[in-house]
Amino acid sequence: MSSNYYEERIAFLGEWGPFQWTVFLLLSISAIPNGHVGLSMVFLADTPPHHCRLPEGAEEMPLNMSLPLEQVNEQITFSRCQRYIGAPVNDTSDLQTEGCIDGWEYSKEQYSSTIVSEWDLVCQNDWKVPLSTSLFFLGVLIGSFISGQISDRYGRKKVFFVSLIMQTVFSLIQVGSNSWEMFAVLYVLVGLGQTSNFLCAFVLGSELLRKQARLAYSCCAINVGFAIGYLMVPLFGYLIRDWQMLLLALSLPGLLYIPLWWVIPESPRWLLSQGRIEEAEAIIIKAAKRNRITPPVPVFKPEDVKKYVLEISEEKDRKYTYLDIVNNFNIGIITIVTNLVWLVISMTYYGLNLNTPNLNGDPYLNSFYSAATEVIAYIASWVILIYGYRRAASASLLFTSGSILLLVQLIPSDLTTAINVLVLLGKLCITSVFAVVYVYTSELYPTVVRNMGVSMNAMSSRIGSLISPYFAYIGSSNKILPFILMGSFSLIAGAMSFVLPETRGMPLPEKISDMQQIRCCKKHSEVATYFGSKEKRKEDIQVAVF
Repeated sequence: MSSNYYEERIAFLGEWGPFQWTVFLLLSISAIPNGHVGLSMVFLADTPPHHCRLPEGAEEMPLNMSLPLEQVNEQITFSRCQRYIGAPVNDTSDLQTEGCIDGWEYSKEQYSSTIVSEWDLVCQNDWKVPLSTSLFFLGVLIGSFISGQISDRYGRKKVFFVSLIMQTVFSLIQVGSNSWEMFAVLYVLVGLGQTSNFLCAFVLGSELLRKQARLAYSCCAINVGFAIGYLMVPLFGYLIRDWQMLLLALSLPGLLYIPLWWVIPESPRWLLSQGRIEEAEAIIIKAAKRNRITPPVPVFKPEDVKKYVLEISEEKDRKYTYLDIVNNFNIGIITIVTNLVWLVISMTYYGLNLNTPNLNGDPYLNSFYSAATEVIAYIASWVILIYGYRRAASASLLFTSGSILLLVQLIPSDLTTAINVLVLLGKLCITSVFAVVYVYTSELYPTVVRNMGVSMNAMSSRIGSLISPYFAYIGSSNKILPFILMGSFSLIAGAMSFVLPETRGMPLPEKISDMQQIRCCKKHSEVATYFGSKEKRKEDIQVAVF
């Protein structure tokens, strides 16, 4: 029986219709909360200007009589973590200093409160700020491990909605956190729900849609939904300056997605793989009615489904392990290179996003511009995936991003607009390559180990995101160093990408022996003879992503 049995049986539904548009739009907007859950820390955990609380009786005296000076980012300012002992006096040259034993005073100019001012996450406790975001990404890493297995067992729809509710409920509980420890633990659970929700929406949409609709959804629409969620962060942050109210405002809309339970169906493909023929057929017949199409009766023949399920079971019984993606030189090099590339891309992407408050200018406008570049980047990546060469696109985008970020150090610090424009251009390139490399990696690995290959790369991506908050941490005291680090890593990743084989217009490998050779080992006599049409390339992309 054809491995495309399901696709062949639902072909009568067509590519686009009321059913497909409903699924396409609703699942795309379901990604909106995913875009602001982690990136809201740009404002929730920003550090307001602060200094030691002055001793009793010194509040009305000039600060220079009580606080020493220090240099931060080439600017002289009052110390944030020290005060004079015995102040206030006019001559402070002989005075010793002490820590902020009475606490801190925080500027209310930009924020009425953040988690930093709420729990004094400054000076000796400033390490807790990047750790808070890293713990969120730890939850994302855990969710990446378990969500696929759970959704394979219990269904895409159930896991999608359970994780959506989990993400929303734990975010709402976070609003009432009475300690940093409580906030941090809840953030791990929020991260777990966030990635599970996003991945299940991705898979559910890929299984409910066909070919061109699947391409537009998986490579563009769901990512644009994520970008819209990110756009909400600076808009809400500008209007709401208290961290609890901001988190509440961003979390509450998640409850609006619960009624989608009665609109979005379970994946008929998954139901069929479980032998639940009647349920799968009922969904397809309902979809046909929405599209005003008369379905064949029956849609799925029981005897064909039994063969289909048997073939799937036999495929699952063929045991492959993670050792199979490093068991020879060629696939081993591909695995090492792609994992390092994914790590660098994720580290740079989130590093640039989280470092936004350290840029000069209005932080809300900077964050808005950063989010807006994502919409452009995802649309560009969709075009690249249809018409472009994967290796050339990945390497050139990484090189361009790295070069632009390294240029930042050469721009005079007073040219703030030029610096911000360069950072946004670097962000545009790194976001585009993030979308491209996902499909590119899927096309590199053969079918028998594709899920394991992509999963391992996703793990590397999560490790990169775990590291990323520390770029913002470094940027609070040295604005240039994060761009030097991220730019250098991007250039290295771009150079490594040239080792990988090109996949555009090539058939997807089925077995490990079908894989293309890396460039340094490819024989000159091996010339690609397969060049698919545009439609064929779209189909191959979708098979790879799916």
